[in-house]
Amino acid sequence: MPGPHPAVAATRVAVRRTLGGLPPSGPVLVACSGGADSLALAAATAFEAPRAGVSAGAVVVDHGLQEGSDRVAATAASACRGLGLDPVEVVRVEVEAPGGPGTGPEGAARRSRYAALLAAARRSEAVAVLVGHTRDDQAEQVLLGLARGSGARSLAGMPAGRPLGDGSPVLLLRPFLGVGRAQTAQACAAAGLEPWTDPHNEDPRFARVRARRALGLLEDELGPGLVAGLARSADLLRDDADALERVSASAYQDLGPPPWKVGALQALAPAVRRRLWRRVALAEGSPGTDLTGEHLRAVDALLTDWHGQGPVHLPGGVRARREGGLVHLGRP
Repeated sequence: MPGPHPAVAATRVAVRRTLGGLPPSGPVLVACSGGADSLALAAATAFEAPRAGVSAGAVVVDHGLQEGSDRVAATAASACRGLGLDPVEVVRVEVEAPGGPGTGPEGAARRSRYAALLAAARRSEAVAVLVGHTRDDQAEQVLLGLARGSGARSLAGMPAGRPLGDGSPVLLLRPFLGVGRAQTAQACAAAGLEPWTDPHNEDPRFARVRARRALGLLEDELGPGLVAGLARSADLLRDDADALERVSASAYQDLGPPPWKVGALQALAPAVRRRLWRRVALAEGSPGTDLTGEHLRAVDALLTDWHGQGPVHLPGGVRARREGGLVHLGRP
């Protein structure tokens, strides 16, 4: 008897590995938009979860940003139920208007979506929410980081797993970071599933759409394998970034909260200092999507190129300044 289509097998193996790393303490949820990536994830999870002894449901987030979004959400929920996922919940969210420079509709929708996913996980006592980010999404993330001139943490892309919200025991898991977007489309076709095509995926107003087109052009010029290469680079850089984060966390414990003495900061390696600047700036409300390596270098210049300059303004109203042998970083 022939086995499953190779693309179906690839998605199932990816989910099997992810579920195998979870403690058997509760159900999981699949975040399903109805697109090919999340629909393939729903199908693979519905197949693998019972074999792993895990209960699996789904949550469909309706952002209400497009006409007929309620029908799209209902169709996605119906597909999840047809695959055997239970419970399946549709959640309508209100996406707040973006505020501040550099904050766009994508970021606002993401914040609303993740808040809804966390709330749904708590209602169902789920230990994890699975999302359908693919290897192509990872490559696009790395390319956007390169374009912004970001550091290793940004170029490390998306982790395979992280807490879904600060201090939350619920995990956000990405089983498909080693699976290509073409494979998820093939898996849906092989399973007889009809995914929804989001028109926003063709709208050049969104940075991710422009990055997707740029990757296509680069692959035409440089040859196939670029997406996989960028994803591999992200994996390698994540190990390096994690090691430097541990050193930075130790330095932060030694220094305490700012302000910090100039001499103590100058004794640290530049890579560690930049992580200190970023850690505090994020804690003070500077959005990570807007905080670039250029910002962090400008703060570091308060030590390396000090000539009495004024404060450095960071995204989100955060400021860094040097005064009386101390470096202050926070909101004025």
